[in-house]
Amino acid sequence: MEQSDEQIARLPSGIELCFDTFGDPARPALLMIMGLSGPMIWWHPEFCRQLAERGFFAIRFDNRDIGRSTKISDGRVRRTDAVRAFMRGSRGSPPYTLSDMAGDAVGLLDHLEITGAHVVGVSMGGMIAQTMAIEHPERVLSLVSMMSTTGRRVVGWQDPRIFPLLMRSRATDKQSYVRQSQTVWRLIGSPGYGTPSEDERALAEATFDRGLSADGVFRQMNAILAQPDRSTALRALDVPTLVVHGLSDKMVHVSGGRATAKAVPGSELILVPGMGHDLPPAIWPAVIDGIERTARRASGG
Repeated sequence: MEQSDEQIARLPSGIELCFDTFGDPARPALLMIMGLSGPMIWWHPEFCRQLAERGFFAIRFDNRDIGRSTKISDGRVRRTDAVRAFMRGSRGSPPYTLSDMAGDAVGLLDHLEITGAHVVGVSMGGMIAQTMAIEHPERVLSLVSMMSTTGRRVVGWQDPRIFPLLMRSRATDKQSYVRQSQTVWRLIGSPGYGTPSEDERALAEATFDRGLSADGVFRQMNAILAQPDRSTALRALDVPTLVVHGLSDKMVHVSGGRATAKAVPGSELILVPGMGHDLPPAIWPAVIDGIERTARRASGG
């Protein structure tokens, strides 16, 4: 399926989002939202093409503060701010919120003149997708939340080994960044599937070349730490919903996925043995089938 060139959407808020698309714009739109520090290229192009082959107009984009989208020039966040928020459970006043990021996603739909889309989010992207469904229900035709959580602090916790890795000083050269990335992905990846080291390295190199902001990662992290508990709001949703979570996820414990599925009325829950906090190709068929099945529920088919 045809992949478009990268484009820039200039939103009324002043944020610019870099995006590309796969498939026919006349088909139902599928908006794909990536997680913490992840540019749109973390959605593998072949995964996107397979979604387009199922009849979707697949849209992926760089969130603010990553890749080729706007890097916020104010609202400096230090590591100590993130550590304090994490340790004290303080929601605080971050430079921007998940609601702001959900507004970015809605702004991209406006730019593309799309009134409603099926929305898929991974990790932080799942939190943004949930927020879209709560705050902009008329724009979300169906919801797929993967490896994510509700914002309730007693679910979806991290393995204690991960937070120190996220809080360390960010690499400023490519090779150091690649080494750091490989360390993290080998800890949080899918032990039941594995990811070839060459693929890890190539993706890390492409991520570095695309554009990184150490401050931006901490701003995104603070938006996550400041998120509200969405449990009550999720119970009020009336949208076909699928929740996907790995039973070996160390970044967001599977309790986050279970809590999300329990909160959203009529949702479907898929728990994948051996899956961590990534999306290895062996899992793609089940995930793509689930996305298509959930979208069909939205259309009554």
